[in-house]
Amino acid sequence: MGLFCDNQILSLVSNCFVRPREAQKAVDEAKARFGHIDGDHLTLLNVYHAYKQNNEDSSLCYKSFVNHRPLKAADNVRQQLVRIMTRFNLTLCSTDFNSRDYYVNIRKAMLAGYYMKVAHLERTGHCLTVKDNHVVHLHPSNSLDHKPKWVIYDEYVLSRNFISMVTDIRGEWLVDIAPHYYDLDNFPNCEAKRVLEKLYRKREREKEKSKNRK
Repeated sequence: MGLFCDNQILSLVSNCFVRPREAQKAVDEAKARFGHIDGDHLTLLNVYHAYKQNNEDSSLCYKSFVNHRPLKAADNVRQQLVRIMTRFNLTLCSTDFNSRDYYVNIRKAMLAGYYMKVAHLERTGHCLTVKDNHVVHLHPSNSLDHKPKWVIYDEYVLSRNFISMVTDIRGEWLVDIAPHYYDLDNFPNCEAKRVLEKLYRKREREKEKSKNRK
């Protein structure tokens, strides 16, 4: 339940930072304080956590150049989801915040919904969107301090070849979470396909080893 709600929150707060022209440096510094190493979606989740930990204080939003309205809307949606799940006697559970798997599980849950919005970093240094092979660039405003091999993204700005709102994922998750989409029989020839072929073979070897142990 926690992962599902967190995904709903992230979709609502995707534009929560305001950028007054006269204070762009201060905005970037404020955003960096919430920054997460794995990218933009988890940076926004950190904003939401801070908002809740500070009792939904609108003055915190003002000082941090954060728009209070989408955070409030996200919180309302989360409460609605909790009520719906309670009504249907669905288990309310989430990975413990202190667990090393907390953010990993959120990224996996996001990939389950964003599996068609994936880009791969080629050896040439260019990113290609998966399957349609469009050359794209990570938007300069992204929170990453490294170039990940695989990312999910929210938006593809065709006129600028930018993908925005990006988060680092792992190639093996594609094999585990969306094998129906990453069926290599219907996959264009590219570096990403060759990487996925290796990952599929690795998974098969692991399955064989598991069978032999039994």
